[in-house]
Amino acid sequence: MAAHGPSQRFMIGTFNFLPQMPTMQRRTLLQATAGSALLAGLAHAQDKYPSKPVLWICPYAAGGNADSRSRQVAKAMSAVLGQPIIVDNKAGAGGNIGTEAIARGKPDGYTLGMGNFAPLAVNQTLFKKLNFDPLNDIVPICLIEKGPLILMVRQDSPYKSVKDIVAAAKAAPGKLSYASGGIGGSHHLSGALFEHEAGVDMIHAPYKSGSAGATDLMGGQVHMMFEQMYAAMPSIKGARMRALAITSKVRSPLLPDVPTMAEQGYPAIEVQNWQGLVGPKGMPAELIKQLNAACNQALQNAEVKEKILSQGNELGGGTPEQFAALIKVEAPRWAKVVRDAKMEVE
Repeated sequence: MAAHGPSQRFMIGTFNFLPQMPTMQRRTLLQATAGSALLAGLAHAQDKYPSKPVLWICPYAAGGNADSRSRQVAKAMSAVLGQPIIVDNKAGAGGNIGTEAIARGKPDGYTLGMGNFAPLAVNQTLFKKLNFDPLNDIVPICLIEKGPLILMVRQDSPYKSVKDIVAAAKAAPGKLSYASGGIGGSHHLSGALFEHEAGVDMIHAPYKSGSAGATDLMGGQVHMMFEQMYAAMPSIKGARMRALAITSKVRSPLLPDVPTMAEQGYPAIEVQNWQGLVGPKGMPAELIKQLNAACNQALQNAEVKEKILSQGNELGGGTPEQFAALIKVEAPRWAKVVRDAKMEVE
């Protein structure tokens, strides 16, 4: 076989056939090839997630725990993903407004948010109408934390144990009262569950916020309250409140002398106010996996980890499937508590 001369070479990858072409045709072909390469590069850059800022919707007002945790985790995830994550508070209707906004977002990873205990596991039963389906319109991505509650009374209260409260409530039905941050919140649900499990009748005193309820407890207007541990700690450490029990499965290392509700004889009263990263349905599996990895990495950030653990909360993490399983178990459990207590929102 005869060897090919220079004018006969034809190697597509290196365009060695170009010497045979007229100058103008060579120039046009090279320009077209360069343009195609540029477009391909741009398309690749646009395909890389994230290529622009991400929106994080918090369904509660600025200044609360959901808001502060959203900002802490969003900041740490932003460093992992290499794009800003902007937190937007859409409060109202027990977290329903913001959670609905998450559900209505495009499933492209640029609308995410904080998925909270009440909107995802309680409100479907509590509210007569909900404009989203917590189990089908929301995609769990990563659990961020779980937080127990503390049953507390004033330091000068005559009640020194859960047994004391049950005895007093049975001796005078409908006389003892407990505060909450509003109907259907974790304070209220814990109190309602306590009433049911102990077989007592108490007065529920709902306030506009947990802090308002705690203020009236301090002032003697109510007898007790199941308060979030992070909010209860300063008053307990300052000897203004007495902690009678904790709603977690085991005692907290921050309050080792406070028994669990199970130790007091009520194992069913295990309550954790949890929250985690969620997105709208329809998100691609690879995108969920990427965001889950970024959130897990953010939870190992020293500052984020310290903030969660120092409040007595349990660090989250894990897979999207594990977070989804938690929601699936919690929803029917709290639906029963809502129905048994005949809870209604106006």
